Amino acid sequence: MAFALLFLASLWAGLQNALAGGGSFITLPSLMLIGMDARAANITSTVALFPAQIAMGWSGRTLVAGSAGLAFRTLVILSLIGGALGAVLLLVTPSSFFARLVPWLVLFATAVFAWGSFGRKGDGHRALGRGAAAAAQFGISVYGGYFGGGIGFLMLAALTAAGLAIRNAGATKNALAAVMNASAVAIFVLSPEVRWPAAAVTSAGAIIGGLIGGLMLRRINERLLRALIILIGVTLTVALFRRG
Repeated sequence: MAFALLFLASLWAGLQNALAGGGSFITLPSLMLIGMDARAANITSTVALFPAQIAMGWSGRTLVAGSAGLAFRTLVILSLIGGALGAVLLLVTPSSFFARLVPWLVLFATAVFAWGSFGRKGDGHRALGRGAAAAAQFGISVYGGYFGGGIGFLMLAALTAAGLAIRNAGATKNALAAVMNASAVAIFVLSPEVRWPAAAVTSAGAIIGGLIGGLMLRRINERLLRALIILIGVTLTVALFRRG
Protein backbone atom coordinates (compact mmCIF):
# COMPACT_ATOMS: atom_id res chain seq x y z
CA MET A 1 0.00 0.00 0.00
CA ALA A 2 2.80 2.40 0.92
CA PHE A 3 4.59 1.72 -2.37
CA ALA A 4 1.34 2.15 -4.33
CA LEU A 5 0.86 5.62 -2.81
CA LEU A 6 4.54 6.37 -3.46
CA PHE A 7 4.05 5.42 -7.12
CA LEU A 8 1.06 7.77 -7.48
CA ALA A 9 2.98 10.62 -5.81
CA SER A 10 5.94 9.97 -8.11
CA LEU A 11 3.65 9.95 -11.15
CA TRP A 12 2.50 13.46 -10.27
CA ALA A 13 6.08 14.53 -9.48
CA GLY A 14 7.21 13.44 -12.94
CA LEU A 15 4.31 15.29 -14.57
CA GLN A 16 5.05 18.43 -12.56
CA ASN A 17 8.76 18.25 -13.35
CA ALA A 18 8.01 18.07 -17.06
CA LEU A 19 5.66 21.04 -17.01
CA ALA A 20 7.23 23.32 -14.41
CA GLY A 21 9.62 21.68 -11.94
CA GLY A 22 9.47 21.16 -8.20
CA GLY A 23 8.78 17.43 -8.34
CA SER A 24 11.37 16.71 -5.66
CA PHE A 25 9.17 18.50 -3.14
CA ILE A 26 6.58 15.78 -3.75
CA THR A 27 8.94 12.79 -3.73
CA LEU A 28 10.99 13.95 -0.74
CA PRO A 29 8.11 14.11 1.79
CA SER A 30 6.58 10.98 0.24
CA LEU A 31 9.79 9.02 0.91
CA MET A 32 9.97 10.41 4.43
CA LEU A 33 6.38 9.29 5.05
CA ILE A 34 7.34 5.67 4.38
CA GLY A 35 10.00 5.81 7.09
CA MET A 36 13.18 7.36 5.68
CA ASP A 37 15.15 10.07 7.44
CA ALA A 38 15.51 13.36 5.58
CA ARG A 39 19.05 12.69 4.33
CA ALA A 40 18.27 9.23 2.96
CA ALA A 41 15.04 10.52 1.39
CA ASN A 42 16.87 13.40 -0.31
CA ILE A 43 19.59 11.15 -1.74
CA THR A 44 17.08 8.48 -2.82
CA SER A 45 14.85 11.12 -4.43
CA THR A 46 17.75 12.60 -6.40
CA VAL A 47 18.84 9.21 -7.75
CA ALA A 48 15.27 8.09 -8.47
CA LEU A 49 14.28 11.20 -10.42
CA PHE A 50 17.37 11.20 -12.64
CA PRO A 51 16.16 8.56 -15.16
CA ALA A 52 12.89 10.49 -15.52
CA GLN A 53 14.86 13.66 -16.22
CA ILE A 54 16.73 11.86 -18.99
CA ALA A 55 13.45 10.54 -20.41
CA MET A 56 11.85 14.00 -20.28
CA GLY A 57 14.85 15.60 -21.93
CA TRP A 58 14.80 13.00 -24.70
CA SER A 59 11.03 13.21 -25.29
CA GLY A 60 11.22 16.98 -25.80
CA ARG A 61 14.49 17.05 -27.74
CA THR A 62 12.94 18.56 -30.89
CA LEU A 63 11.84 21.62 -28.86
CA VAL A 64 15.22 22.21 -27.21
CA ALA A 65 16.85 25.54 -28.10
CA GLY A 66 19.54 27.98 -27.06
CA SER A 67 18.66 31.35 -25.55
CA ALA A 68 19.79 34.99 -25.71
CA GLY A 69 22.25 34.17 -28.48
CA LEU A 70 23.75 31.24 -26.55
CA ALA A 71 23.87 27.89 -28.35
CA PHE A 72 22.28 24.94 -26.56
CA ARG A 73 25.73 23.30 -26.46
CA THR A 74 27.00 26.28 -24.45
CA LEU A 75 24.14 25.88 -21.97
CA VAL A 76 25.01 22.19 -21.63
CA ILE A 77 28.67 22.99 -20.87
CA LEU A 78 27.67 25.61 -18.30
CA SER A 79 25.27 23.11 -16.71
CA LEU A 80 27.88 20.35 -16.52
CA ILE A 81 30.50 22.60 -14.93
CA GLY A 82 28.03 24.24 -12.56
CA GLY A 83 26.47 20.91 -11.54
CA ALA A 84 29.88 19.41 -10.79
CA LEU A 85 30.89 22.46 -8.74
CA GLY A 86 27.62 22.27 -6.81
CA ALA A 87 28.18 18.58 -6.05
CA VAL A 88 31.66 19.35 -4.68
CA LEU A 89 30.22 22.14 -2.52
CA LEU A 90 27.67 19.68 -1.18
CA LEU A 91 30.48 17.51 0.15
CA VAL A 92 32.30 20.32 1.97
CA THR A 93 29.53 22.61 3.28
CA PRO A 94 26.34 22.03 5.29
CA SER A 95 23.10 21.94 3.31
CA SER A 96 21.16 24.02 5.85
CA PHE A 97 22.33 27.33 4.34
CA PHE A 98 20.98 26.59 0.87
CA ALA A 99 17.88 24.93 2.29
CA ARG A 100 16.94 28.21 4.01
CA LEU A 101 17.23 30.01 0.66
CA VAL A 102 14.93 27.66 -1.25
CA PRO A 103 11.58 29.36 -0.46
CA TRP A 104 12.99 32.76 -1.43
CA LEU A 105 14.49 31.41 -4.66
CA VAL A 106 11.22 29.75 -5.68
CA LEU A 107 9.27 32.90 -4.77
CA PHE A 108 11.63 35.02 -6.86
CA ALA A 109 11.49 32.61 -9.80
CA THR A 110 7.69 32.49 -9.71
CA ALA A 111 7.45 36.29 -9.63
CA VAL A 112 9.88 36.66 -12.55
CA PHE A 113 8.02 34.03 -14.56
CA ALA A 114 4.66 35.69 -13.85
CA TRP A 115 6.02 39.06 -14.96
CA GLY A 116 7.53 37.53 -18.07
CA SER A 117 4.26 35.76 -18.90
CA PHE A 118 1.69 38.46 -18.34
CA GLY A 119 3.43 41.72 -17.45
CA ARG A 120 5.69 42.57 -20.37
CA LYS A 121 4.60 44.05 -23.69
CA GLY A 122 5.33 42.88 -27.19
CA ASP A 123 6.71 39.65 -28.63
CA GLY A 124 10.31 38.62 -28.63
CA HIS A 125 11.36 41.02 -25.86
CA ARG A 126 14.43 39.82 -23.97
CA ALA A 127 15.00 40.88 -20.39
CA LEU A 128 18.30 38.96 -20.21
CA GLY A 129 21.22 39.47 -22.58
CA ARG A 130 23.85 36.92 -23.53
CA GLY A 131 26.13 37.44 -20.53
CA ALA A 132 23.30 37.60 -17.99
CA ALA A 133 21.69 34.46 -19.43
CA ALA A 134 25.01 32.57 -19.21
CA ALA A 135 25.58 33.73 -15.62
CA ALA A 136 22.03 32.78 -14.66
CA GLN A 137 22.34 29.27 -16.10
CA PHE A 138 25.72 28.72 -14.44
CA GLY A 139 24.42 29.93 -11.06
CA ILE A 140 21.30 27.78 -11.30
CA SER A 141 23.49 24.79 -12.23
CA VAL A 142 25.69 25.24 -9.17
CA TYR A 143 22.58 25.39 -7.02
CA GLY A 144 21.11 22.40 -8.87
CA GLY A 145 24.15 20.23 -8.20
CA TYR A 146 24.15 21.26 -4.55
CA PHE A 147 20.48 21.03 -3.58
CA GLY A 148 18.24 21.19 -6.63
CA GLY A 149 14.87 22.17 -5.17
CA GLY A 150 13.07 24.60 -7.45
CA ILE A 151 15.61 24.51 -10.29
CA GLY A 152 12.80 23.98 -12.78
CA PHE A 153 11.16 27.26 -11.80
CA LEU A 154 14.49 29.10 -11.82
CA MET A 155 15.39 27.81 -15.27
CA LEU A 156 11.95 28.56 -16.66
CA ALA A 157 12.22 32.09 -15.29
CA ALA A 158 15.70 32.59 -16.78
CA LEU A 159 14.97 30.97 -20.15
CA THR A 160 11.70 32.83 -20.72
CA ALA A 161 13.32 36.10 -19.61
CA ALA A 162 16.00 35.38 -22.22
CA GLY A 163 13.34 35.21 -24.92
CA LEU A 164 12.40 31.52 -25.27
CA ALA A 165 8.77 30.54 -25.84
CA ILE A 166 7.25 28.49 -23.03
CA ARG A 167 7.27 25.17 -24.91
CA ASN A 168 10.93 25.56 -25.89
CA ALA A 169 11.83 26.77 -22.39
CA GLY A 170 10.10 23.77 -20.80
CA ALA A 171 11.86 21.25 -23.05
CA THR A 172 15.24 22.98 -22.66
CA LYS A 173 14.80 23.11 -18.89
CA ASN A 174 14.14 19.35 -18.80
CA ALA A 175 17.27 18.56 -20.82
CA LEU A 176 19.51 20.88 -18.78
CA ALA A 177 18.14 19.56 -15.47
CA ALA A 178 19.31 16.06 -16.45
CA VAL A 179 22.72 17.43 -17.41
CA MET A 180 23.33 19.36 -14.19
CA ASN A 181 22.14 16.52 -11.94
CA ALA A 182 24.41 13.94 -13.57
CA SER A 183 27.36 14.84 -11.31
CA ALA A 184 25.34 14.60 -8.11
CA VAL A 185 23.86 11.26 -9.12
CA ALA A 186 27.33 9.88 -9.95
CA ILE A 187 28.28 10.62 -6.33
CA PHE A 188 25.02 9.51 -4.68
CA VAL A 189 24.60 6.25 -6.58
CA LEU A 190 27.43 4.68 -4.53
CA SER A 191 26.01 5.91 -1.23
CA PRO A 192 24.57 3.37 1.25
CA GLU A 193 21.83 5.94 1.92
CA VAL A 194 20.04 5.03 -1.33
CA ARG A 195 16.98 2.87 -0.61
CA TRP A 196 16.81 0.96 -3.86
CA PRO A 197 13.29 -0.61 -3.70
CA ALA A 198 11.73 2.80 -2.99
CA ALA A 199 14.01 4.39 -5.60
CA ALA A 200 12.79 1.91 -8.22
CA VAL A 201 9.11 2.63 -7.50
CA THR A 202 9.74 6.39 -7.47
CA SER A 203 11.72 6.25 -10.68
CA ALA A 204 9.05 4.24 -12.53
CA GLY A 205 6.28 6.65 -11.54
CA ALA A 206 8.34 9.72 -12.36
CA ILE A 207 9.34 8.39 -15.80
CA ILE A 208 5.72 7.72 -16.77
CA GLY A 209 4.58 11.08 -15.44
CA GLY A 210 7.46 12.84 -17.16
CA LEU A 211 6.65 11.29 -20.54
CA ILE A 212 3.01 12.35 -20.18
CA GLY A 213 4.12 15.85 -19.25
CA GLY A 214 6.50 15.97 -22.21
CA LEU A 215 3.62 15.19 -24.57
CA MET A 216 1.44 17.81 -22.90
CA LEU A 217 4.09 20.46 -23.60
CA ARG A 218 3.28 20.09 -27.30
CA ARG A 219 -0.50 20.30 -26.94
CA ILE A 220 -1.53 22.42 -23.97
CA ASN A 221 -2.66 26.01 -24.51
CA GLU A 222 0.32 28.31 -23.87
CA ARG A 223 -1.50 30.85 -21.69
CA LEU A 224 -3.10 28.04 -19.70
CA LEU A 225 0.31 26.44 -19.19
CA ARG A 226 1.79 29.73 -17.99
CA ALA A 227 -1.08 30.20 -15.52
CA LEU A 228 -0.70 26.59 -14.30
CA ILE A 229 3.03 27.04 -13.73
CA ILE A 230 2.43 30.24 -11.75
CA LEU A 231 -0.23 28.49 -9.64
CA ILE A 232 2.16 25.62 -8.91
CA GLY A 233 4.89 28.12 -8.06
CA VAL A 234 2.69 30.00 -5.58
CA THR A 235 1.54 26.74 -3.97
CA LEU A 236 5.09 25.43 -3.73
CA THR A 237 6.35 28.71 -2.25
CA VAL A 238 3.68 28.68 0.47
CA ALA A 239 4.44 25.03 1.28
CA LEU A 240 8.20 25.71 1.50
CA PHE A 241 7.76 28.68 3.81
CA ARG A 242 5.44 26.62 6.03
CA ARG A 243 8.02 23.82 6.15
CA GLY A 244 10.70 26.31 7.15
